[in-house]
Amino acid sequence: MVERASQSFGTVSIIGVGLIGGSLARALKDSGRVDTIIGCGRNAENLDQALDLGLLDYWTHDPQEAACAGDIVMLAAPINAVISLMPLMERALRPSAVLTDVSSVKRSVTQAARSSLESKFPRFVPGHPVAGSEKSGASAANPDLFRNHWVILSPLAETDEDALDLVTDMWAATGARTRLMDESLHDQVLGMISHLPHAVAYALMPLLDTQAARDDCLTLAAGGFYDISRIASSDPVMWRDILLHNGPVVRELIAKYRDTLGELDRLIESADGPRLESWFANARELRSAIQELRPPGKPDSE
Repeated sequence: MVERASQSFGTVSIIGVGLIGGSLARALKDSGRVDTIIGCGRNAENLDQALDLGLLDYWTHDPQEAACAGDIVMLAAPINAVISLMPLMERALRPSAVLTDVSSVKRSVTQAARSSLESKFPRFVPGHPVAGSEKSGASAANPDLFRNHWVILSPLAETDEDALDLVTDMWAATGARTRLMDESLHDQVLGMISHLPHAVAYALMPLLDTQAARDDCLTLAAGGFYDISRIASSDPVMWRDILLHNGPVVRELIAKYRDTLGELDRLIESADGPRLESWFANARELRSAIQELRPPGKPDSE
C-alpha cells in the first residue's frame, strides 16, 4: 500500500484566489504534492497575476468548469458566495471529489451544504484556517501563511472518513496543524477571538473620524492605535458576510464588551487607582498566557 505522504492530491480547484486561496495554492505547489491547480474567480487581472506568480496552472471564470476538474475543490470566497455556490457544486462535483472551504463561520455554510449537496454532502469537509492578514488578493499570497497555525475542521456525522483524512493531509502539507471542533463551538470561539476584535477595530475608525483633531490623530497614530486598527484594513466584503452570518454570537459579545468597558469607565470615574492597576495586571497576565501558548516561529503580526 502506498503511503498517503507520497501520494499526490491530484487536481486542486480553488474558487476564490485571494490571500487564503492564493497562499494555499503556493503552499501546495511548494509541497510538490499537487499535479494541477486550477483557479477560479471573477477578476481576470487578479487571476492573471496569480498565474504569473506561479500559483496556478490555469484559470477560469466558470466555477462549474473548475469544480468538474477537481479532486479537491476548495471554496475560498466570501461566505455569501460560498453559500450561493453550493447548488452548483452538487451538479458539478465528481462522486469521488472532496469539497471543502475556509469560511470563518461554519453553521451557515454547513446548513447550505446540507440542503444543497444531496448525495455529495458526505464528501464535504467544513474547514477554517485560523490564519490571515489584513492584505488581500493573489499578490498577498504567502506560502508560510498556515505554517504552525491551526486549521479547524468541523466534520459532520455524515462526513466520509476518507474525505476528512484527505483534507487533514492537505493542510498538513502546508505546515498547518489541524483540530476538530463542533461547528457551533467554532462560531462561538471565533466570535470571541476574531469577529469581535475586527468589529472593535472597524468601530474605532469612524470614532477617530469624528475627532476635532482628526488630522493630528491620523498623523500621530502609532503604537497601540496602529496595532489595534491594523485589521480594519481587511476585506470589507468578507467581513460584512462574517458579521452577518455570525450575527447573534457577535452581538452577544458586543453587549458583553460594552459591559466590560462600562466597568472600566466606572473605575476611571471613581479614580480607583488600586483596582485599575489590578484590572490591568490581570489583563496582562491573560495576554501573557496567550503569548506562551503560541507555537515557535509564529509572528506577532498576522
